[in-house]
This record gives sequence, C-alpha cells and structure tokens, in this order.
Amino acid sequence: QILSINQNNDPNRLYKEVWIGLGGMQSAVYATEVSMEEYLTYTTEETEKVEVMQRAEQLGGDIETAIRLLANEKINNKKK
Repeated sequence: QILSINQNNDPNRLYKEVWIGLGGMQSAVYATEVSMEEYLTYTTEETEKVEVMQRAEQLGGDIETAIRLLANEKINNKKK
C-alpha cells in the first residue's frame, strides 16, 4: 500500500512525502525530492500546470523548453 502524505512540507524544498506499507508488517515515510524541472513536469497543482501550459503556448507548444525556462526562473528567483 502506498499513500501520499504531503503534510507540513518544508516550503524551501521540492519534495513529496510518501508512506509505504508492506503487508501491515513494515511501513515507513519517505521524502522524494526532485529537480525543479522534474517537479514542473509532474506537478498536480493546477496553477503550476496552467503556468507551464501558458508558457508552452507562447513557445509554439514546446513544453520541454517551457519547463526548462520556468525552472530557471524559479531557481533564480529563490536565490534573490
């Protein structure tokens, strides 16, 4: 059994918490951390998905470039 936890996440890190239970005998919570590009690729947050798709539309439908550009912008904004 696998459940998504995602409670009290550190807002400065891109990760999701996942609880994994093995037959009721063993379980653990893991944080899966990914790059900004991976995060934007698989996000389920509606506002983020819309942001990616709007940027892709501006780039003639190029989602890969849209994700790369948005990721760079978000990373650079965090450094400021």
